[in-house]
Amino acid sequence: MTEYGRGPGSEPWHPDDPLYGDGGWGGQQAAQQAQQSYGGQPQYHPQQPQQQYGDWGRGEQHGYGDQSYPQYDEYGQQYAPQQPQQPQHQAPQQHQQPQYDQNGWPTGSYPQDPYAGGPQDPYAQQPAPYGGEQSDYYGAPEAYPPPEPPGRRRPEPEREPEPGTDWDPGPDQGEHAFFAGGDDEDGRDGEPDDRRGRGERRGGGDRRGGGKEKKRRSGLACLVVVAVFGGGLAGVSYFGYQFYQDRFGSAPDFAGSGNGEQVTVTIPKGSGGYAIGQVLKKMGVVKSVDAFVAAQAANPDGKNIQDGVYTLQKEMSAASAVELMLSPKSRDNLIIAEGKRNAAVYELIDARLEVEKGTTAKVAETRWKTLGLPDWAVNHPNVKDPLEGFLFPSSYAAAKGQKPEDVLRQMVARATEKYESLDFETKAKSLGLEGPWELVTVASLVQAEGKTHDDFRKMSEVIYNRLKPTNTETNQKLQFDSTFNYLLGQSEIDISESEINSNPDPYNTYTNKGLPPGPIGNPGDDALQAALKPTRDGWMYFVATDGMDKTEFAKTIAEHQRLVDKFNASRGN
Repeated sequence: MTEYGRGPGSEPWHPDDPLYGDGGWGGQQAAQQAQQSYGGQPQYHPQQPQQQYGDWGRGEQHGYGDQSYPQYDEYGQQYAPQQPQQPQHQAPQQHQQPQYDQNGWPTGSYPQDPYAGGPQDPYAQQPAPYGGEQSDYYGAPEAYPPPEPPGRRRPEPEREPEPGTDWDPGPDQGEHAFFAGGDDEDGRDGEPDDRRGRGERRGGGDRRGGGKEKKRRSGLACLVVVAVFGGGLAGVSYFGYQFYQDRFGSAPDFAGSGNGEQVTVTIPKGSGGYAIGQVLKKMGVVKSVDAFVAAQAANPDGKNIQDGVYTLQKEMSAASAVELMLSPKSRDNLIIAEGKRNAAVYELIDARLEVEKGTTAKVAETRWKTLGLPDWAVNHPNVKDPLEGFLFPSSYAAAKGQKPEDVLRQMVARATEKYESLDFETKAKSLGLEGPWELVTVASLVQAEGKTHDDFRKMSEVIYNRLKPTNTETNQKLQFDSTFNYLLGQSEIDISESEINSNPDPYNTYTNKGLPPGPIGNPGDDALQAALKPTRDGWMYFVATDGMDKTEFAKTIAEHQRLVDKFNASRGN
């Protein structure tokens, strides 16, 4: 129905209608009031004559050309027009049937539409004149309320609470159907029978009798939910704690100085704090690598931990392990002293590895080419032991279970590294030697003949002076007792001239000019430095005047003889 009281008929809209296309909520207003827009501001329009639309006050409306039109309901059905509302004691009016011309247009006039509102509100509904007998198309429960202008819209009425069911949902009537033991079938009790399955209609009468079983199911469901969520929470908490400990917590560590069980730990050369910690953790000494690294960094002397063999205890705190490794009590390395001959070193290795005596010497004799000697240290004639001079004096990790060749390889590598660092290949030529092999030999002689470190440089000069071609004092013969003792595998002081002069071995420097075929021992750092930097004082002779610790030097043969007499006097000869 439109705001002019006409039903939604199929007749065309009159083109002269002054309100054609007006879709506002207010409709036609009274002449004395200005139209209002939605924003509340007055709108001014030209006023149109109202008489051509009928008299609102008389409840009568005329169409175009004084024609009346039939009334239609919202479904397009025609219904009889009604008379204006009369007092309730008045009897209802008789209905008039509409008349139509030959073209199908209605003829005659009809009373005002009883549902049409006044000019102030064209949408206002009027009471039915027949005591409520007129059908209300908006009164169905499923229908929406009729549209109203914005100014007259009322808030929706509150919904009435749903009627209670005939079963007890428990103390909490708002609980979810899942926890109340409900299922999809219970939620469909209110559906019509024709929307349920045949099985539901047949068994519907017994559904409400399973309340106890549903409550038992609801308790089990709650237990399952609690278990799942509890397990998930426990897992998240565990991994969260582990993440925190890894990132921000202290590293795992033992307490105390150990459980009393000793263990031998070998630390490789060049190992840093992390590598040392890995070895200790593997042997059960410390609980974690991070704990050891932190303890080493906290100790002012922590960086002084060296490679070698340590005797420690299992399950030590990281701090106590660091402290013990810095103490000489924990060191269990194989110590090679300066000047030791290879024969003595082999015996030390056998004892440390707890192998049969002579095992290491046999390995050195048969496998010396595989132990890492530099190229300049091989293929020298008349050499008694190719490894002599290459078992560098130092501390080595050697313990039971290791192989002799592994220990020897460590020593050769250490000596080779040392000689390369001192640039022996280059400096040997500057000293008048044929190569680094001879320079190692000179250093071994300095180490064997010198009694103190203060003597080494003077001893080095004596060697170089006797090797000179211009030497007429000894005719380029070194005449060292140490080389003869090496030849015999002994360390004697009292050697007769007849014995020395009768032995033609290449290592006998009394009968042979120049250096022996190779080194006669393993020189240390001081002897190596002395071989590189001899004195320039002209020393040609020396004598151990006390036979033990004191060495005196001379430049001439006469001075040398006085030193010999002094030595004989000390011996009682």
